[in-house]
Amino acid sequence: MTPSLSDAVGWRHHTSQVDVQLNSTMRLISGILCSTPLPWLAVVFNIELPALRRKAATDKLVEKIVKHDSWPIQPDILNPLLLRLTSRKPLWLDLQPVDIKSRWRHNLKSTQVVNSHLMCDPTIRQLGFDLPQQQWSLLNRFRTEHGHCSACRRKWRLTDTDLCPRGETQTMFHIFKSCPLTKLNGGLSRLYSADEDAVSWLTSYGS
Repeated sequence: MTPSLSDAVGWRHHTSQVDVQLNSTMRLISGILCSTPLPWLAVVFNIELPALRRKAATDKLVEKIVKHDSWPIQPDILNPLLLRLTSRKPLWLDLQPVDIKSRWRHNLKSTQVVNSHLMCDPTIRQLGFDLPQQQWSLLNRFRTEHGHCSACRRKWRLTDTDLCPRGETQTMFHIFKSCPLTKLNGGLSRLYSADEDAVSWLTSYGS
């Protein structure tokens, strides 16, 4: 058995623990909060979700095995024994190769997350990707509508009220769309464009 195959077979059922650490690191870098749905995390970084990347690596590995008839592992992959433990998910259960970018687009269309319409194509970098850390982090929180607003803080049990200083429910959307104190002209579309006015507003709001 080749080292790469040994890794694929032996560690496949431990990948969820690895994913947790990867997602935690990506949240730390991007400023995205833990409550933010995972599909947004991948889009913000313009990196496929770990499961898709593993599938692409597995496809390459299986393709190599199929081309080498002399490898002892080939019959185990193409004609595997019956699965005894249903909890295990060996790589030979899914040998159909996929285009991970197409799969990513398809998965996104079926995902019900806030502002998913903004993620028209997750395979390209989103606008504002090259902004300084503070503005990029704040932009990500407004795009996902998961950030430090009264509504979220109350949901997290950090405060007893979800109201803004003017007595209205303060969501991330409320902050840039309708609050007279912080409203951004152009709303969500202007914010998503990350143009000069949007960046200036982010800088002012975050200061």
